Amino acid sequence: MRALIGVLAGLPLAVFAAESSPVLSPAAAPMLASSGSLSSQLGQMLLGLILVIGLIFLLAWLLRRVQSIGPRGAQVIKLLASQALGPRDRLVLVQVGSEQVLLGLSAGRITPLHVLKDPVHLPDSEPASAEFAQRLMEILGKDSKDKS
Repeated sequence: MRALIGVLAGLPLAVFAAESSPVLSPAAAPMLASSGSLSSQLGQMLLGLILVIGLIFLLAWLLRRVQSIGPRGAQVIKLLASQALGPRDRLVLVQVGSEQVLLGLSAGRITPLHVLKDPVHLPDSEPASAEFAQRLMEILGKDSKDKS
């Protein structure tokens, strides 16, 4: 990326160097001057475009970095469980600090249904990704045995 910027940054300098070269005939001078100014304008426009696109990418990168700096481990609101009731309706158990709240979610509406006095302790289950990886290895193992 830096090499590309270096090459493109040197482009307008090459255009200006071409303009300052001695002209062979006086009749060709107006034609070379107009083409030189056109090429310098194109070079400046190209450089400006590359700078703007580079600035957009830089700002997008900075935005991603700034968003990831936020507190990850100390989240105040945690989603504990979710149960679908229909295509657009679901129940959600949310923990806010030490308090658990059962919420009803529907299209365009969030309704607190119940604040639990005794917190619900969810059993620690095995992560789904490990089960998926194990199942995938079983399937891949069967496929390789079938082919041989």
